[in-house]
Amino acid sequence: MTPISEKKLFLLDIDGTICVGNRLIPGADRFLNGLAEHDGDFVFITNNTTMSVADYQKKFAKLGIPTTKENFLTASVATAHYLKQKYGTRLVYVLGTDSLIRELENFGVQTTRDPKTEGIACVLASYDNELTYQKLVDICRLLSEHPELDYAATNPDYVCPIEFGYVPDCGSICEMIERAVHRTPTYIGKPGTRMIEMALAMTGCSRDEAVLVGDRLYTDIACANMAGVSAVLVLSGESTREDLRNSQYLAEYVYPSVKEMYAEWMYGQRKKCS
Repeated sequence: MTPISEKKLFLLDIDGTICVGNRLIPGADRFLNGLAEHDGDFVFITNNTTMSVADYQKKFAKLGIPTTKENFLTASVATAHYLKQKYGTRLVYVLGTDSLIRELENFGVQTTRDPKTEGIACVLASYDNELTYQKLVDICRLLSEHPELDYAATNPDYVCPIEFGYVPDCGSICEMIERAVHRTPTYIGKPGTRMIEMALAMTGCSRDEAVLVGDRLYTDIACANMAGVSAVLVLSGESTREDLRNSQYLAEYVYPSVKEMYAEWMYGQRKKCS
């Protein structure tokens, strides 16, 4: 197994890996701020669609982490690329946050929240922290009365970690919809490999130089396995060592958190310099 110190590009999940809610996981600040001193780099590849890239930059600035827009590839961005490529200027009905809709429209995706709008080509579901029963009725009506419509979703995560535990994420919302209308969406984010491919192309790094770091087996680690890059499972979020032992997915490295991973990476850098 290649030592973690040989990795140059860290593809990072955010929720449960770097942050819990608006709090940095201990050691994450030293890790993110220290990588560049030894020619390391990072790109966040997150399934969280509640915030735009600009929102994330502001959030991390408040946490003492300077970033650029090139440090972020979100499921919102990946979804925007997918929708724009597949539907062009055709209309997409969105169940999701204002931030998601702004991000989609920034990429030229035509959106609506009105299920009665003419010309809808695709129905998109996502995490929505302002979800109402009426929104569920609207999307179920669209999918039931118009079976010809394509149905997509930003990400399959069942839960989103916050300070007190977890709340339902996009995958849970979609499962509820599926129980009602018997339709499963095409998921865009992890474990799909689109964001990894975009990150490698953007940075010029090879698969061997990259490692994906995350806390979820069925999205983060599965994504790494499908993309052919190494995987780090951190135990600061959803998954446990027992989950890994019983999983079909392979993580080459396991750490309690990014703090311990960074300590091992730094040890390797110092050895190279000695």
